[in-house]
Amino acid sequence: MFVMDLQKTGAKYDAAEATAMYEYRREKLYRWMNEEGLSLLMFQHTEGQTDPAVRWLTGYPADALLFLVSEKKSMLVPWDIHLALSCSCADEVTPYTDFERQPINAIRGAIRSFGLPLGAKLEIPPVTPYPQFLQYVESLSECDIVCRTGGAHEEVGRLRAIKDDAEIALYRQVSGFTNELMDLLEKQIREGKLKTESETALFIEAEGRKRGCEGTGFETLAAGPARSFGIHPFPAYTLGEFAGPGLSILDFGLVYKGYTSDVTLTFAREPLTKAQEKLITLVERAYRMALDLVRTGGPTKDIAFEVDAFFRHAKKAMPHALGHGIGLEAHEFPALRNRSDNDWILQPGMVFTLEPGLYDPRQGGCRLENDILLTESGPETLTNARIIRL
Repeated sequence: MFVMDLQKTGAKYDAAEATAMYEYRREKLYRWMNEEGLSLLMFQHTEGQTDPAVRWLTGYPADALLFLVSEKKSMLVPWDIHLALSCSCADEVTPYTDFERQPINAIRGAIRSFGLPLGAKLEIPPVTPYPQFLQYVESLSECDIVCRTGGAHEEVGRLRAIKDDAEIALYRQVSGFTNELMDLLEKQIREGKLKTESETALFIEAEGRKRGCEGTGFETLAAGPARSFGIHPFPAYTLGEFAGPGLSILDFGLVYKGYTSDVTLTFAREPLTKAQEKLITLVERAYRMALDLVRTGGPTKDIAFEVDAFFRHAKKAMPHALGHGIGLEAHEFPALRNRSDNDWILQPGMVFTLEPGLYDPRQGGCRLENDILLTESGPETLTNARIIRL
């Protein structure tokens, strides 16, 4: 067991509190498993098949398999046993080498360890390749193998969409680091110390590490005036000028204890055209509109619809969603988009972005993105991203 260095009303979580937190999260899945008639769940976080559910349910941040059984037992099968023993919470921890680093062998080990009966219903990850699924079915013929969408992995996604107290504490910390860094970026750019896209992106990486962050939540997107017309520029940053005359976009996030922020600043340096000024005005108004519409019980689709309608009225179109949930991944539930299949309803504890943006191949782009926590009393803006005029 381990001590989680999280702040909660001024006190640190101890090992017992950390254990209780992970057991509470798993308890929600155990109840769901019994409702679904499942005996065993398998989660896989390995190269090419990542799943943050493993970290959310155990605290372990690296490659591993995780098995949960409906009788409220868990088994972590890590690639690095020494790391797992220092920073994970599970009823059993067995090194992957004990199973020759083969997932089918590991499933058999879990079945034996927990004494599951013949015909047990086992659910494996929905992203399992079909040839591998056939191997599971053939090798585990005594079991009922389930591989589906809308199963355990989507259930975990729904659970993760509402952050618990420990996660909210982490979000306040990572947001604080992000705000410090945005202020420092503005200062460095105003003083002419950061002049290129690459200097700006690497500065973020270094300053985040100084603050104890694990790194960035995704590759920093730094686009100077010549490239800001792209939603996500390719490559992510170059040796080109940043924050020169016109519009520059900087999209980045810091990761602290697994949780990522996600913000976007636009730097607007004179001289600006009337068209660029219009882009700035519209994006700022759309952001304020969206924030005013955030409320408990509100469909996220409705907020996105209102912002899209506002842009259409101005004869503009936003080519991406209004926002998205954040957490152990840079993009997770809830979705904030104007699509017919979006049925997400805002609830207290959700942490998500609002990021209206407009892009023009000649004028460049403008985007404003902040991280929002919905509380019982309304939305709380965790970050202070803004459009910076130079």
